[in-house]
Parts: sequence; structure tokens; C-alpha cells
Amino acid sequence: MLNIVISGAPGSGKGTQSAIIVENYGLTHISTGDMLREEIKNGTENGKKAEVLINDGKLVPDEMIIAMLHDRVQKHIADGDTKGFIFDGFPRTAAQAVALDNMLHELETEVSCMLHMQVEHDLLIERLLNRGKTSGRADDNLETIQKRLNVYNTQTLPVIEHYKNSGRYKAACNNSSVEECFAQVKEIIDNFDPEKYQAVIDFAKAANGGRPIS
Repeated sequence: MLNIVISGAPGSGKGTQSAIIVENYGLTHISTGDMLREEIKNGTENGKKAEVLINDGKLVPDEMIIAMLHDRVQKHIADGDTKGFIFDGFPRTAAQAVALDNMLHELETEVSCMLHMQVEHDLLIERLLNRGKTSGRADDNLETIQKRLNVYNTQTLPVIEHYKNSGRYKAACNNSSVEECFAQVKEIIDNFDPEKYQAVIDFAKAANGGRPIS
């Protein structure tokens, strides 16, 4: 099973690349933001709890997000309707990355790789400013964009290190066209060697006393 964590700063094009990956490889796209909204709309137990927290101005805890992810991934695996998953917007911290590893380990699968969409800083700003001209989004202004990019970089560095340490980090440059970027992504996915990856995972687990990688 191919499971990808896709990461990229605002304006990196990760949403576009996610959609193309799903279409070409039969993966199930899981956005934690979309998942939360759907759980709340459907009135699930976790959705009701999340709605109360959000209405109170509080963050939904990692444990609740992981529980929702577990139920969703488990259902797709049981139904046999997917070839794997692409996780969009999660994990955002090293602690979340560990929690995701542990959750997938319980379901007898693993994160295959983190796919990091790399774009030059100035180009990200240019893209977001251009988007702001038509999106009407209040946060598409230079000051807010700079803050969002700084937060992303600060949060994501430990996540990158987590996946680098287990040999699961892959980067694709998205400074040009959608097609050229996907050509890189396709090469990464098509050349993915599950046996080589599993050897790295097994070694890391052995060094960690047989526990999932943290």
C-alpha cells in the first residue's frame, strides 16, 4: 500500500499535485480540514466534540484528529476500495508525525514517504499575491503571507527531519509548470522501492526496541 504525506507551503501547488496523484495512482485523498468539516456536518461523535471545541475557540487536539483518521483509513482498508492514501495538511508537527506512524502501525501499514513540494520563497509570495487579486481572501496580503510562510517553515522543519531520519523524505521542485512538477513526482513514486524502504523501517524499529519510529 502506498501512503504519502504531502507537504508544501501556501502557494506550493500541493493541492493541485494531490489531485493529480489521486487520479493517476488510485489513492484516497485525506485532508484533515475537509475531514473535520465532514465529521461535524454528519454529526458523528467526534464531529460533535470537535464542533464544541471550535465554537469555544479551542484547537481540536491531536488525539481526536488521529481517532478520525484511524476510523477513515480503517474503513477504506476494510472496504478494499483504495490503493493507499495521501495525507494533506497532516502531520504539521513532529508529535503528529509520530502519532500518525503509530496509528498506521496499528492498521499494519506505514507512511511510504513524505513528498515535500519545494518552491522558491519569492515565487511563493508572487503566487499568493496574484491569487489575492482574484480570491478576495483577506490573508492574501504581503504581511500576512510572510507570517504564514514563517510559521509553515518553523513547524515543518521537525517533520522533515522525522521523515529524513527514517529515509522517507522526498522533495519535488515546483518552480515551473504543473506538468513539469508532476513529472518529478511521478518519477519519485514510480521509482519507489518498497523492499528498500521496508529495510530502513525494519532497521529503525529494531533500533527502537521494535516500536514504531519516533
